Amino acid sequence: MKDITDKEFWQIRDYVKVNLGISLSDEKKSLIYSRLRSTLQELGFENFTQYYEYLVGDKTKQALVRFIDKVTTNHTFFMREVEHFEYYRDTALPAIEETWGTGKDLRLWCAACSSGEEPYTLAMINQDYFKGKGWNTQLLATDISNEILDKAVYGVYSNESLSALPEKWKKDYLTRFDADHSSISNEIKSQVIYRKFNLMETNFRFKKKFHVIFCRNVMIYFDSDTRDQVVSKFYDMTEPGGFLFIGHSETLSHSNTQYKYIMPATYKKI
Repeated sequence: MKDITDKEFWQIRDYVKVNLGISLSDEKKSLIYSRLRSTLQELGFENFTQYYEYLVGDKTKQALVRFIDKVTTNHTFFMREVEHFEYYRDTALPAIEETWGTGKDLRLWCAACSSGEEPYTLAMINQDYFKGKGWNTQLLATDISNEILDKAVYGVYSNESLSALPEKWKKDYLTRFDADHSSISNEIKSQVIYRKFNLMETNFRFKKKFHVIFCRNVMIYFDSDTRDQVVSKFYDMTEPGGFLFIGHSETLSHSNTQYKYIMPATYKKI
């Protein structure tokens, strides 16, 4: 099979930008080739031009789904950027309880949930905090990759990846799967609703606004214009007084967002 040409890479790069919001630098050319080479061979294509035509011509979008699974990187772990979870538990949840306590309905969205470590951590925090208070604490977790969502729903992780969790959580919310892995308990799994969702959707159509949105370590792949557009849609879907958490390697343009800066990677809608 032929190597990918500059023209073919540029076509795929532009397609990725339009459909996923991800900006691929020229240095990613070899990565695209290595990630997609086996797919082209399976499909019987001789070059990337044939693959590109197949990709854009597929009205079912199944080719795009497979493309997403191949080219996106999902790297996360439990208790990543632990300061966020501590602030969520110690500051955000008491504020939410005080402001929206009458409704007893926590609305939380993990907008780039990857393989489930983040939403399950938040579900455990919610379980501890709201125990016996009668709140609905089911949270929404979304991602663009079917493959990674399947892993999240399965909810089985290596014991090594779970090592940062408190011992109480390991006892209360994990069950033995085998010698090297543990499974998230059904009690916690039932608190997370997984859905496929692309942040490049023109409008975020949800019935109600969210008290908290987590979108960490995905907007780093967006250019500034795309990031500002996504953040603007997050803002519209955040309740006044609600919170947005982004990754510590990410920043928001203070001149282009109405969120108020609280602390590194933490913002509030005033």
